[in-house]
Amino acid sequence: MTYMENLGKIAKEVTREAIKLSTIEKNEGLLTVAEELLLQKDFILAENQKDMITARKNGMSAPLMDRLLLDEKRIQGMAEGLRQIAALEDPVGEVLSMKTRPNGLRIGEKRVPLGVVGIIYESRPNVTADAFGLCFKTGNVVILRGGSDAIHSNKGIAKAIKDGLKKANLPQEMILLVEDTSRETATEMMKLHGMIDVLIPRGGAGLIASVVKNSTIPVIETGTGNCHVYIDEYANPAMAVEIVENAKTQRMGVCNACESLLIHEQVVAEVLPRLVKCLKSHGIEIRGDERSCSLAAEIIPATIEDWGTEYLGPIISVKVMTSIDEAIAHINRYNSGHSEAIITDRYQHALQFQEEVDAAAVYVNASTRWTDGFEFGFGAEIGISTQKLHARGPMGLKALTTTKYIILGDGQVRG
Repeated sequence: MTYMENLGKIAKEVTREAIKLSTIEKNEGLLTVAEELLLQKDFILAENQKDMITARKNGMSAPLMDRLLLDEKRIQGMAEGLRQIAALEDPVGEVLSMKTRPNGLRIGEKRVPLGVVGIIYESRPNVTADAFGLCFKTGNVVILRGGSDAIHSNKGIAKAIKDGLKKANLPQEMILLVEDTSRETATEMMKLHGMIDVLIPRGGAGLIASVVKNSTIPVIETGTGNCHVYIDEYANPAMAVEIVENAKTQRMGVCNACESLLIHEQVVAEVLPRLVKCLKSHGIEIRGDERSCSLAAEIIPATIEDWGTEYLGPIISVKVMTSIDEAIAHINRYNSGHSEAIITDRYQHALQFQEEVDAAAVYVNASTRWTDGFEFGFGAEIGISTQKLHARGPMGLKALTTTKYIILGDGQVRG
């Protein structure tokens, strides 16, 4: 039996214990783990510094370094996320419907765990705690395979989680970390059909494409974010600049950051110079179409590839639009189904944008950076689903459950 097959076997066996856990046991476990993360804060930070030193030696970009970095505030955030999950209603066991058929059978639909959830992710060690919390609350066992660049951080967090589960007298195997970060383990993990029930990739477009192409396990696609902000002809210019600044620069290496900027031709002469000044102050390279280049010398010509690129760094594309219809068509052609925003004071345009733009989250007069399970009130998220089957948008507790039919009879047989 291989290393990954052994993890899969352990996970399957633990599901029998996991499904028996009461809501009280799960909530107490989450609170104990949250406390343990804080108690082992110094150890986790020391482990994270090992990864940071390696990342600097390897020339990792600043936005990716930011994703990798842990500090006291982020560890407190992980602990608070677990507390919030504990405070949320437990969806497991919820009976969604119950109807009586003419033959007397009572047929209901009940929410149950998925079973074993596998997650392959890159660079963000906080995913280790978030994924555990959501899977644990929903009675799922989770197998986590992070990248080699965050291995010490992930091991430190996983140790704290396991120690917390042990203190709470709960099965420590509810979280299984793949400590072998070779490409072979990732490939084998994608083939553990029958051991892993669903696989969720969290990372860049390359990782997600690889998992979708090679997995024999059902996959939920997450994360890739070519997010747009469209500044409508009826936009408030000051609001537009503030929202674009936040959406692009607050954190550049995340999937809900703005990568593409569209501006209506009626306001471009007023808004674009202010945006250029603002973005340049943050060191952002601006790539634009011919019209925008003619209005600002700081903008360099864009290529057609720029309209569909998730930069995850200090670059943004800009294109001038002649109408809201053109903007919507452009977004639907080049977006990744993640988060899109319109800045407008025109009610009809806000409604049209939200109705016609095809994305998991569609904003009016707000930054795309709000697409986040914590901010949506889910405590944390397992990822941002950009597909349409099973789950879409920030994936909270209900997205980690499925349903089964429960049928109650009193001797009925079918003739």
